[in-house]
Amino acid sequence: MPSSLRAALQVLLGTFLVLAGTAHLTFARTDFRAQVPPWIPMDVDLVVLVSGVVEICCGAALLLAWRQPHRATVGGIVALLFIAVFPGNIAQFTEHRDAFGLTSDTSRAVRLLFQPVLVLWALWCTDAVGWWRRRRDQRS
Repeated sequence: MPSSLRAALQVLLGTFLVLAGTAHLTFARTDFRAQVPPWIPMDVDLVVLVSGVVEICCGAALLLAWRQPHRATVGGIVALLFIAVFPGNIAQFTEHRDAFGLTSDTSRAVRLLFQPVLVLWALWCTDAVGWWRRRRDQRS
């Protein structure tokens, strides 16, 4: 069973993702459109909708996956999701797009610094790295 802190942070991250995904589909759709890089060869609204559904699924998985190896797998997938959306955050910064109250290059740059924190959060709260290491060591 996960430690209380890891479990609480996993629930918090899962809840955050479900809410963010819901926002993609509803009230914050326009703001999320500002993060889709222009070089993505897809309809911007479709990207926002699909990414919202993916975030809801990842959040729900974090709220449901408590046993290894499923928990570590979900943590890895969520970390990859945060890496996958990073180019959108970079595009918002480099193209000076206002969204989510980020109306200056400084505020957009500070936001970029938090993306690695989200990746580490997903991996830590699910004990993904620890589980993968223990599994590797057992095989040796």
